[in-house]
Amino acid sequence: MIKPNIKPNKIDINPLTKSIVLCVSSVALLSGCGAEIRPDGPKRVIFTQPDGSRRIVEVTPSAELRKLAIDRLMALTSDPSPEIRANAIEALAPVKSQVEPIVALALTDSNQGVRSVALMVAGRSHLSSLTPTIRGMLNDTSPYVRSAALYALGSFGEDVDLSELSMLLLEHSHAGVRSQAAFILGEMGESSAIPMLQQASSDPLPQASVIEKKLFRLQVAEALIKLGYGKSIDTVRSALYPSRPEELEATALAVQIIGEIKDEGSIDQLIYLSASDADIPMPAEVRLGVASALAGMGHREGSFIADEYIDSQIDTIRAQSAAVYGQTRAQGNLGKLEIMMLNDPSPLTQVAAAGAIVDYTH
Repeated sequence: MIKPNIKPNKIDINPLTKSIVLCVSSVALLSGCGAEIRPDGPKRVIFTQPDGSRRIVEVTPSAELRKLAIDRLMALTSDPSPEIRANAIEALAPVKSQVEPIVALALTDSNQGVRSVALMVAGRSHLSSLTPTIRGMLNDTSPYVRSAALYALGSFGEDVDLSELSMLLLEHSHAGVRSQAAFILGEMGESSAIPMLQQASSDPLPQASVIEKKLFRLQVAEALIKLGYGKSIDTVRSALYPSRPEELEATALAVQIIGEIKDEGSIDQLIYLSASDADIPMPAEVRLGVASALAGMGHREGSFIADEYIDSQIDTIRAQSAAVYGQTRAQGNLGKLEIMMLNDPSPLTQVAAAGAIVDYTH
């Protein structure tokens, strides 16, 4: 979501920029915040305030906490921020009993990013009852929405015309639209798209910046790997080592791709990137991305990385830390997520923490 839950191949929907310092603890004994755990009775976290007063937070049982998280996500689907609405919709995807009406409403959202995310969730959740509405969205003014509608219909088993995706991939002037088309071709499993993706990877993209070109080629490489063309893994692995600061965005995407395609051969490289004592340590976004990628491959030891950033002054970093807690599932992570969800003033962190609880308890 990360975006948080939204990937670089999706729409950039005005990230929040609030800054705070958040002090949290978990149901396991932690240093800082003056927190302690009482062994008797309900599990609770006791915060000692600077003035000597105490605040007690009882840890909710997981079933009740899941309901609380779902309720929070349902409320956030109506948030004024398109980014929050989109992330909340995506986080509700595992909740089959409640996601369909939310997605149906989101298909009429005024924001193209929200509509696109809703269509992707519809496809992944097999919400085929929405087919008539989605068919109408093939004429949407946004190319992002049209490509996502094609994905959704294809996931329902409907016959779709790939010529639209081909045109967006090879001819559109915006590198982000091309990246979205490449991503969707990979998600659709259309092996017939391999030649056009190979053609796209050699396109000079004269109107794109250097980093836009790199992100696009990474997205094409991911699609080719998903379609069975394994040689493209070299493109992804080579992006793990940036030669200049502006390439860090590509490094973060490469880490995410490795996690999604479960490239076990890159595990040692990911661990190296996550080291805090490296000569040039990677930034939080990359280190947290490594923890998520490794968790996706069954290596769930990365909660300690989220611990380092849980009190970051940057909303997006706290939100990414929440996602890592949900993916790594270490003992005590639910307590941390509950406290983040209930007390963080940023809706971005709230939606990430609530989504992580839904994932954790799924």
